[in-house]
Amino acid sequence: MSSVHLAKLHATGNDFLVHVAAPGAELDPAVVRALCDRWRGIGADGVLTLGPGRDGADATMTLRNADGGPAEMSGNGARCLAWVAVREGLARDGRLVVDTGGGRREIDLELDPASGDLVAATVDMGPVTFDPARIPFDGASPFDIEAEFHGVAYRGDAAGMGNPHLVLFVDDPGGARVTQHGPRLEHDPRFPQRTNVEFVAVSGPDTITMRVWERGVGETLSCGTGACAAAAVAQRRGLVGDHVVVRVPGGELTVDLGDTIRLGGPVVHVFDVDIDPAVLAGSEEVRA
Repeated sequence: MSSVHLAKLHATGNDFLVHVAAPGAELDPAVVRALCDRWRGIGADGVLTLGPGRDGADATMTLRNADGGPAEMSGNGARCLAWVAVREGLARDGRLVVDTGGGRREIDLELDPASGDLVAATVDMGPVTFDPARIPFDGASPFDIEAEFHGVAYRGDAAGMGNPHLVLFVDDPGGARVTQHGPRLEHDPRFPQRTNVEFVAVSGPDTITMRVWERGVGETLSCGTGACAAAAVAQRRGLVGDHVVVRVPGGELTVDLGDTIRLGGPVVHVFDVDIDPAVLAGSEEVRA
């Protein structure tokens, strides 16, 4: 295929490649895998396609994870996409309305007054759901779910943020066996669409610390939908209030809980690149 133009950005270390494209011109899964490869490609947790809006939206967002599989929504990804949308002139009056696989989202934009670049954003992530059918979770109740691997017993709750989450409370996320047990939990048969897995502890007043295993990606430095799910589960359990600081390996996010959940945090542009995906890793799959 011909060269494509991509912008690389990160939001608290959760990094994405953003591709501006016409409707139906998203990159195919093999190309996404090659681009996201951290050893033989550019490296990213996923690829976002920014498309034109319709029916009142300023833009559309399509997300594929690093494994090439589709994902419904990413709060950190939405902020990265918003940076490119601002550069493309799509934002209006400090706000961007984006249609995603998880529904329509409104993003409030914080611009650098000198450069006009986006430096931070707050995304209305919609409401959390604990309805098993909507998460989706194959069980009578999403609460007090138990799992055990190699003598480690986990307990937590399932929640939906437009994508599925399993929020587990642990003594110390820093010492949790995220990379060993995360893959097993992602494929727990009770989650028909697999699940993201958050390893969470309350670390201060209205503050939680989190590590995350992301479905189709692996451990990431941050996860926006995961931060929202973790905060909502912690609030339901009476552990935090309505405004929560979520500490992740890549920095800090803020979550405001109400009828909908609002996720705030920074966004950083890293670089732009033009690349022919067919040359990556000499992949016959990509060239085909």
